[in-house]
Amino acid sequence: GSGGFRKRKHDNFPHGQRREEKENVNPSSAMMMSFKSFQLELDTRHDKYERLVKLSRDITIESKRTIFLLHRFTSVPNGEEILNESEVKLDAVRRKIKQVAQELIGEDMYQFHRAISPGLQEYVEAVSFQYFIKTRSLISVEEINKQLIFTAEDREETTNMTSNSHDKQPHTWSLKVTPVDYLLGVADLTGELMRLCISSVGNGDIDTPFELSQFLCQIYDGFTFIGNTGPYEVSKKLYTLKQSLAKVENACYTLKVRGSEIPKHMLADVFSTKTELIDQEEGLS
Repeated sequence: GSGGFRKRKHDNFPHGQRREEKENVNPSSAMMMSFKSFQLELDTRHDKYERLVKLSRDITIESKRTIFLLHRFTSVPNGEEILNESEVKLDAVRRKIKQVAQELIGEDMYQFHRAISPGLQEYVEAVSFQYFIKTRSLISVEEINKQLIFTAEDREETTNMTSNSHDKQPHTWSLKVTPVDYLLGVADLTGELMRLCISSVGNGDIDTPFELSQFLCQIYDGFTFIGNTGPYEVSKKLYTLKQSLAKVENACYTLKVRGSEIPKHMLADVFSTKTELIDQEEGLS
């Protein structure tokens, strides 16, 4: 009748017959050997993917630590020591990226892109933040990729190399940051620049916020040119970028209009209060 249990095709065969057919399969047949080779290839690929995920996590953690270190630049008397220490940390991050490049020798990077993308975005954010502090400008994706070219002389032996990897590795190899990873890293950079603006105001620096405001306006204009034509992740970052720009512009307004009547040590408190009001208004809307 309608709604009754429908039998599957193989239910018409006795269980004993199915068991006999399974036992009669020749493990050395061409078909079984093909499936075993497919299984080995998939297991090797999955193991490589997991190793890349772990390396990407390490790159993310070390890059975040570099960013936290760079935020101390405005509060210490000798900023060169902070920049030198950050360069040491970024060199350690690049050694991790070198291991990623070794894993991807002979592979299509885009098959493993989702595994390494979070780490590359965080690295772009860290290296562009350091570059801005040094030069007050934005590092290009070409300059970032120049730092990710590795040679055989500085290659480190890793225990995670797979059994099917090339015995003779090329003298030079590289890992290129994709344009999407670069754009997402730059979008995250704007949040760090907004925090740099807050700390600068707290330290009595009234010039840095105006420089940051002009710089963020240029980045925002560049992202608006991309608009909805770019990847979904890039357009989604546009709202956060706009929030960071609004907070920096609010700091510049406070400094310009009320900077002469408010003591420098109280400017940060006034700015923080206005920032909270902006967040509440955006949350209500």
